[in-house]
Amino acid sequence: MGLNFKVELKDVDESYPEDLSPAEIAVYISEKKTRAFSADDEIVITADTIVALNGEILGKPNDKAHAQEMLRKLSGSKHEVYTGVTLVQGGKKISFYDVTEVSCKVVTDTEIDFYIDNYKPYDKAGSYGVQDWWGIVVVEKINGSYTNVMGLPTEKLYNELLKLI
Repeated sequence: MGLNFKVELKDVDESYPEDLSPAEIAVYISEKKTRAFSADDEIVITADTIVALNGEILGKPNDKAHAQEMLRKLSGSKHEVYTGVTLVQGGKKISFYDVTEVSCKVVTDTEIDFYIDNYKPYDKAGSYGVQDWWGIVVVEKINGSYTNVMGLPTEKLYNELLKLI
């Protein structure tokens, strides 16, 4: 987008109330993340991405076995990816979300192990990155924003930034 920015990582508890919808969860966590920053005149952008499969939330995997379990569930499935985004500048705050439907082909346990061993998706919701081998080989169809599945719906972000400034 031609913007100058810096990335700052903060440790934030990503727990959420059980009664929230997937969209509400993504926005709730993105808003929690903004509280870790003190934004004076700078614009702070925080985001959180989750994968929802038949009502089950698939966050980041705890270990290889957990990643294998998630990827087996996603094999041959259609699921949704939600990203919540919060923009803060001074006293102004804008929060929004995007949702994208993703269809995956059936994959074998050997392919799942290859993916985990070579791409280490432990920091990714649903245990996969659409921009790497999983997206190139396994994802058959995307209905919605590709950048949302990557973790930041830049198309919507651009329009919301224009509202903020």
